[in-house]
Amino acid sequence: MAASPLPSCDTMVVLAPHTRAGATILAKNSDRSPYECQPLAQLPHRIHPEGATVHCQYLETPQVPKTAAVIGSRPFWLWGFEHGLNEYGVAIGNEAVLTRELLPSTGLLGMDLVRLGLERSRTAREASGIIGSLIERYGQGGSAQYDVDFRYCGGFIIADHAEAYVLESSGRQWIARPVEDRACISNRFTIDTGSLGSADVESYARARGWCDSEYSFDFAATYSSRNAGRDKADPLHARGRLARSRELVSRNGGRTLREMLAILRDHDARGEMPPAGDPSTRDDSPTLCMHGSVSGTTASMIAELPAPDADTLPVLWASLAAPCTSIAFPLFVGGTLPPVLAAGGEKPSTDSPWWRFRKIQDLVAVAPERLAPIVWKHFRPLEAAMLERCAEVSRQARKLEPAAREKLLSSFMAQNIVRILNAQSAAESELTRNAVAR
Repeated sequence: MAASPLPSCDTMVVLAPHTRAGATILAKNSDRSPYECQPLAQLPHRIHPEGATVHCQYLETPQVPKTAAVIGSRPFWLWGFEHGLNEYGVAIGNEAVLTRELLPSTGLLGMDLVRLGLERSRTAREASGIIGSLIERYGQGGSAQYDVDFRYCGGFIIADHAEAYVLESSGRQWIARPVEDRACISNRFTIDTGSLGSADVESYARARGWCDSEYSFDFAATYSSRNAGRDKADPLHARGRLARSRELVSRNGGRTLREMLAILRDHDARGEMPPAGDPSTRDDSPTLCMHGSVSGTTASMIAELPAPDADTLPVLWASLAAPCTSIAFPLFVGGTLPPVLAAGGEKPSTDSPWWRFRKIQDLVAVAPERLAPIVWKHFRPLEAAMLERCAEVSRQARKLEPAAREKLLSSFMAQNIVRILNAQSAAESELTRNAVAR
């Protein structure tokens, strides 16, 4: 398969009735430039003065009176998020999609829309309407890649405990449909007709001759790019990844958090075993966990969204760099994230957990079959312990008053990060010794 010159992503959701724990699960791999650091950000609940504005990546918009507390995964140079969770249990992940539209240099990025949707919504339906309205009013545009001018539109899965929506867009046009039981999206349109959307989504396309008046309107067929990439039918090589995620998510039985982690780590026939080789020369044939030379998984999220009257709290499980050589750890919006998680920029840094996980990923690539088990030995038991402990802490926190809850959740997250960083150091030392001794 030809190498893809463009970033990519995969997002999936399983609604509560189809999960083992009875909580909706949204999962995403953020696939971007392989060495683009993606630290975590936390923003508190805020009240804004009348007339306040907010400056997104490329344009300024009026601020709303109140914004929700959120946790998000933020490429180091961007204002917005690749994915995230808010205090009301709304989770959003986005995708790059190529369309017929020629985008301007100034507009909203998909990452802007994820953050704005999280900050301004209490439900998935409300977030869908907010994102759609912003798309209509301001349009999309500007480069979404750090080192080249690459412009694309956004596709999203937006979920809460009760429902989820797939929203896809082109320029100032958008369409959305509710998820029936589970859904997966990648870097291609999936919606033919929807129940929500911009008022002129059909007439706009017909006026430009993109849709034959003799046929019924089909958003995906009408707005998809016809002139991008070597393979015009699948310019971002999303068809295979989309089929794979749908296959894994739809298997019999209720999905679990552990299963969703395994899906994000999927290397098809290799299982969770990462590929070998220098990423600058590696084949970019895509799997759900990507390790390409121009596009790789740089961060992952699984958001578990229980009902408001459940005995547990919404939780975001974050993973830094490639999930197959990293560790997933729980984060709560109601606590204070350890500040070290926000560290990281353009250059490698030992004080950045993201860069340290990226180093481990590179060390493993020397000889994955021999070195990946070393990483798993250090990380997987700790991850399993956090999975067990997290539910207990969540139930305890649910019963507490806000101040006591914040203290408990903050302490839990801080303790976890200390253990993770210690395991990271131990894994890196052992990998270094074994890589040299090969």
